Amino acid sequence: MTDATLPPLIQQMLKPDFYPDLVDSPTQTIQLIQTHISYVLLTGEFAYKIKKPLNFGFLNYSTLEARKHFSEEELRLNQRGAAEIYLEVLPITQVGDRYQFGGEGEVVEYAVKMQQFPQETLLTNLFDRGELTEERVKELAWVIADFHRKTGTSDYIRSFGTVAQIRQAFDENFEQTEQYIGGPQTQQQFDETKAYCDRFFAEQEALFQQRVQADRIRECHGDIHLRNICYWNGKLLLFDCIEFNESFRFVDVMFDVAYIVMDLEARKRSDLSNLFLNTYAELTGDWEGLQVLPIYVSRQTYVRAKVTSFLLNDPGVPEADKKAAFETAALYYRMAWEYSQARQGQLILMSGLSGSGKSTTAQQIARQTGALHIRSDAVRKHLGGVPLYERGSDQLYTPEMTQKTYDRLLELGLKLAQQGYRVILDAKYDRQTMRQIAIEQASAHQIPLKIIQCDAPVEVLRERLQQRIGDIADATADLLAQQSLDAFTAKELPYVITIDTTQSLEQQLANAL
Repeated sequence: MTDATLPPLIQQMLKPDFYPDLVDSPTQTIQLIQTHISYVLLTGEFAYKIKKPLNFGFLNYSTLEARKHFSEEELRLNQRGAAEIYLEVLPITQVGDRYQFGGEGEVVEYAVKMQQFPQETLLTNLFDRGELTEERVKELAWVIADFHRKTGTSDYIRSFGTVAQIRQAFDENFEQTEQYIGGPQTQQQFDETKAYCDRFFAEQEALFQQRVQADRIRECHGDIHLRNICYWNGKLLLFDCIEFNESFRFVDVMFDVAYIVMDLEARKRSDLSNLFLNTYAELTGDWEGLQVLPIYVSRQTYVRAKVTSFLLNDPGVPEADKKAAFETAALYYRMAWEYSQARQGQLILMSGLSGSGKSTTAQQIARQTGALHIRSDAVRKHLGGVPLYERGSDQLYTPEMTQKTYDRLLELGLKLAQQGYRVILDAKYDRQTMRQIAIEQASAHQIPLKIIQCDAPVEVLRERLQQRIGDIADATADLLAQQSLDAFTAKELPYVITIDTTQSLEQQLANAL
């Protein structure tokens, strides 16, 4: 029996004969999913979304014209990341008390027509089944990096990158959650999280301006958590982006990245979060963006806590569900607070000849410690404008370019370590002068430093280089004869830990770190 409280249009859309492709399937069950802003009708093959005539201030669907506009925006924006799902916008007309798609009657509503996909393909469900593998996470980083590369920007979009614009949502979040102090969050958590955000905005205005100047404020997704991504027909698809409010969509690319980081860390898979982050940063060359990432992770985490807290005020929510909501909100408030706590940064220099296992060792350190892993090969190619997986010409390997690469590597390492990150600078660091500069700079900025020297017999180095495929490094076995490692000086030796990469790394790194 149809729910009489539903609008007449939705009541008719719950019947198979409403749909031209179901006229021969009169027993087909139509499923209705309601959110607070829309009705979604699932027919088995397609999904039809109808926006509710609401006005929440930040979202205004109150007029037919507005619903038409935002339906078309939803189609346009989501075809960027999920063209296979978002098909078209259909007018719905009315003649008498009957509704239909198209037709000659008066247009009374609009529906976004989508291809229905299996719910088990959502990344949240893949994660729950243990199928969100490292390879899939790296693929996700590629997909989001490519998505951001193609997104547009303009003077108008960049205007949303000012501190005044960004912090409005932060201030609103704190105002709306004071009532939950003493409940799912403590007074200390509230005070310190808010103080951190206030301090970050006050002290880092120049950094936000740099993000604007670097064109990192773009027409992003705005809600790119794991539940809004599916792996379907062999592709990762990004769907359900924010169409109803520009300020939620015209954001720093790190705003999007923060959602993935938050989701994986909340699920206690910081190793996958680290893999995603390092892959994305390497592909885009946007290591500077990691300086603003913590404020956005704090924001996304706090919003998740806030929205969950709202359930505690709803008299229609059963007590058992409220208890679960309380615990979930408390988790996210605690995570947001943890991001407000000061961290001690660190620099780790990798050292060794080509093929000595520096990158493999660095990757393992990164997974174990959450470190940022910056490879000189990637830095060099970004500086030279060479695609990462294309071989560079001789011009990419001149002494001048090598010096520029090491300067950039250290610049990034110092910036990020000062923000509290552990940073691995993955390069040969074969020359004593390069190592000494790094030691002096780290000391001047009071940043702890280690040098991890990777060692293996020359025949092992040669074999590894001969077998290397599908990597961004261009070094070949022929170059080994030209390479040498300056001996470590007495001043350097206290920083040095030697790793035999022909042996198991796990215990060696446990002792070293």
